[in-house]
Amino acid sequence: MGTLAEVLRLGGPAYVRTHELSTAQARAWRAICACRTPVLGGQQLACAACGHSHWHYHSCRNRHCPRCGARAKDAWLRGRLAEVLDVPYAHLVFTLPHELGSLYRARPRWLIETLFASVAGTLRDFAANARWMGIAGGQGAFSLVLHTWRQDLGQHLHLHAVMACGVLGGDGLWHVPARQADFLFPVHALSRVFRGRFMQALSRLAQQGEVPGDANLSQAGRKRLYRHDWVVYAKTPLGGPAQVLDYLSRYSHRTAIGHERIRQVSAQEVVFTVRADAHGGKRRVRLATEEFIRRLLLHVLPKGIQRIRHYGVLANGCKKTQLAQARAALQQPPPSPLAVESAQAFMQRVAAKAVHTCPQCRGPLQVVASRPGARHLPAPGCECAHTQTARGPPS
Repeated sequence: MGTLAEVLRLGGPAYVRTHELSTAQARAWRAICACRTPVLGGQQLACAACGHSHWHYHSCRNRHCPRCGARAKDAWLRGRLAEVLDVPYAHLVFTLPHELGSLYRARPRWLIETLFASVAGTLRDFAANARWMGIAGGQGAFSLVLHTWRQDLGQHLHLHAVMACGVLGGDGLWHVPARQADFLFPVHALSRVFRGRFMQALSRLAQQGEVPGDANLSQAGRKRLYRHDWVVYAKTPLGGPAQVLDYLSRYSHRTAIGHERIRQVSAQEVVFTVRADAHGGKRRVRLATEEFIRRLLLHVLPKGIQRIRHYGVLANGCKKTQLAQARAALQQPPPSPLAVESAQAFMQRVAAKAVHTCPQCRGPLQVVASRPGARHLPAPGCECAHTQTARGPPS
């Protein structure tokens, strides 16, 4: 077994000699290597009953760190407890063609914003169409989550959409889909509108002369993108609120790779597992450490990019009123503030209990010493020497 920090420490010195890092990549690198180490500081916890003691070091809280994803996911889910409607939900996946990968590497912020705008606009158009919802001008309720990877860390730009089956009409009523209660839209129709919206934005970018030359998106290249349908995939409809929350938790704060998938790490090679089939089978992939790091850094997002966004009834600007209207139309009682608060308190209590419980006798742990974090984190590729000096409990 291994960790991303081990990969970056062992392969970092060779990698940074031949590759430049963006500011966001360097920040994520430093954070992942420092996470829960003496570099970030922490507290020494001791048990009065059995004498056990250990150091608990701070986490980096970087969104690209797999160690920190679980806590961020719990906090995000607490905010969703009051927003899930008691209706079936659909899960759709919108994927960009791989020919746009070079454009993403050159203009990541533009491509991500255009992808979100194209998918959101497509779903809004379909939700407002009487052909699909039986009423014109309805407001859907959906969330979009950005993923940029395949299981082998190759680039695979796609958005997961989780959308309530139905719309809030201008008459204040909730309207179910015209075809059947748990079916939203045909994926072939979604694909054509999604492609048209994105290509329209890409053509405007080309007219402004802002498509990089190495993106290989000349007029002929753009025409080739029209020759095949863009992949829109509809998964099995989701059930009620409990299943929706469970499903969202699997996608909301997932990182490109978790530590549980890394099997072996050395300065020369990284071995990790990927899905082999739809039945949970696994197979092992071997990559040179330099190539593993290169692929990993492809998925570090530019600063300020939001991976999770909400639209329609769930949009931040109108959520308070429209969500209340949707609940009233569905005769769904408003969430009890006490119930939401108790769920938050429960999660916080479980997290604190795990930290402050003795692993030997299960008794309470007390803070007996503290260590401040370093003022500056070591630069990428320089962690090994810094780690050697910081290893072990402070004196």
